[in-house]
Amino acid sequence: MEANVEKKPIVFSAVQPSGLPTIGNYIGALKNWVNMQDEFDCIYAVADLHAITVRQEPAKLRANSMQMMALLLACGIDPDKCVLFMQSHVSAHSELAWLLNTITYIGELSRMTQFKDKSRKHESNINVGLLDYPVLMAADILLYQAEYIPVGKDQTQHLELARDLAERFNNAYSPTFTVPKGYIPKTGGRIMSLQDPMHKMSKSDDANAFIGMLDTPDEIARKIKRAVTDSVGVINYCPEQPGVSNLLDIYAAFGDETPEQAAAAFEGKGYGELKAALTERLVEVLTPIRENCTRYMGDKAYLQSVMKKGEDAAAAMAYRTLAKVRRKMGFI
Repeated sequence: MEANVEKKPIVFSAVQPSGLPTIGNYIGALKNWVNMQDEFDCIYAVADLHAITVRQEPAKLRANSMQMMALLLACGIDPDKCVLFMQSHVSAHSELAWLLNTITYIGELSRMTQFKDKSRKHESNINVGLLDYPVLMAADILLYQAEYIPVGKDQTQHLELARDLAERFNNAYSPTFTVPKGYIPKTGGRIMSLQDPMHKMSKSDDANAFIGMLDTPDEIARKIKRAVTDSVGVINYCPEQPGVSNLLDIYAAFGDETPEQAAAAFEGKGYGELKAALTERLVEVLTPIRENCTRYMGDKAYLQSVMKKGEDAAAAMAYRTLAKVRRKMGFI
């Protein structure tokens, strides 16, 4: 008689292919994706459907989507341990989003903070997709009966909407969806801009303000050398020294210690020594990722095989849920 295998909780997460991630994205999300693969049944997607709420150049979107897939593999996402796929390859995402639209209220969507922010940034293209993409995000999650969703502060509203829609549908049509919960990873932190440590690191900032996942050693060294510190001259981890504290956060996140432990290790040393050690640590971690990403990008057949495997696995789960939804809503 076979022993019962304990079912792992399902985790869903996705990343948009809107340019290469920064080290902030890596620490806040991608590194945790890798760590969660053994503890959960993980379903990861490149969210290319979400990317088009902002107008995209088709050739660039295709290139960015392929590069994001290659980067995820290079970071350590293992398609034998998880489901990794391209969102647009599973049409159930779009169909369930439409069905969920019929139980979503305009007021819920118009109050979304990100809709307000993006509307200000893209005043010439305030499209329906920009308003409606939280419903597509809810569909992404609910299709896979995900129990846990890794979320940052800027996504909590969207998770709450997914929870509300799951409960609303379950109450109207009988239990169908798992009501997802937010998941706070064991590791990770908020990485700030190298030029303005009071604001989160973003790839939309000046090039010297962030470190990209595929930056070369020379680029990393130059950006860290120019990183803002202060005139105190002493390495402390404290709110009064945000620039130095940010460098310590990065140093600790790419190592195996806390920022406080990192600060203690640099006691009596200067900012130049901290920056040199940080550069060395970043180069050590990012160089193999960059090299592996280049290798995967040179093997399009392998990338296609990974995407096809992921599509088949994701579609099997997604259409099982969608079939229940269609039947309960009355479709023949």
